[in-house]
Amino acid sequence: MAITYELMKTVTEQLYGWSLRKVPDDTKDALRQACETERNESARKVLRFMLGAAEAAERSEKYLCTDAGVPTYDVKIGTAARFDGDIKQAIVDGFAHLCETADPPILKFVTNPLTNQRSYAGKDMPLVSYDLVSGADYIEITCSPKALGTGRWASIETFVSPTLDQIEEYVMSCVLKAGSQHCPPVVVGVGIGGTFDIAAKLAAKATLRPFGQINPEPILADMEKRLLAAVNETGFGPMGTGGDTTALAVHIDYASGHGYTPVAVCFNCWINRRTRARIYNSGDVVRYE
Repeated sequence: MAITYELMKTVTEQLYGWSLRKVPDDTKDALRQACETERNESARKVLRFMLGAAEAAERSEKYLCTDAGVPTYDVKIGTAARFDGDIKQAIVDGFAHLCETADPPILKFVTNPLTNQRSYAGKDMPLVSYDLVSGADYIEITCSPKALGTGRWASIETFVSPTLDQIEEYVMSCVLKAGSQHCPPVVVGVGIGGTFDIAAKLAAKATLRPFGQINPEPILADMEKRLLAAVNETGFGPMGTGGDTTALAVHIDYASGHGYTPVAVCFNCWINRRTRARIYNSGDVVRYE
């Protein structure tokens, strides 16, 4: 058997639709924990409202945010996976079908950067990155739509042999610049090293790491703890109301590179859009977060 065009089209379309309606379970757990530890009463009210909105959207299958963002997929292809049909085109066609049939309809957020015209389609849309998984007989797809609130504040800078302190100072400068405009509490993703494009990819993928997973690199595990504390000490709080909960997590990854070291920082808003599925050669589909 093989992974078909039709199955790939259906699954990628569903992943995008689900991401607009459901906050991941680990994110809801983190919001509940924040309600327990938050000292600011206004912030606690906002956190409770967020949880209520998440539960209501899930029950009613309504959108959590009017900004549906643009479709962004990370696709991991098993080297033992088999295909039947144009799998790449299936992702494009799945998004097009969603735009035609979504109820309620999604707004036109796909923007031509040369003309600022908006549509449902555009060059290189959906935005897809690909990677390989040795020996796997499946395709793993992660959908994480990027909207204005978080996408606007992503940043990257290249250093020459920076110290850990310099890296942390840069991350905090990005956090302070964003303030509360990225709809906190956020997940902060940081990518260190590699090349310009690799660092950005690492940062984006880092935001998708499930909460509670300890970074296997001890240096980065310690850095994550320090930065999370520092971000929450800024006092921006949920949606800028003040308080202790500006970030739910800081997740960092790195790659070896040259003496020049790019550092990329990006964010996911409190909804933390993230849906995943694996499609096996057998045709079985396993959905998870």
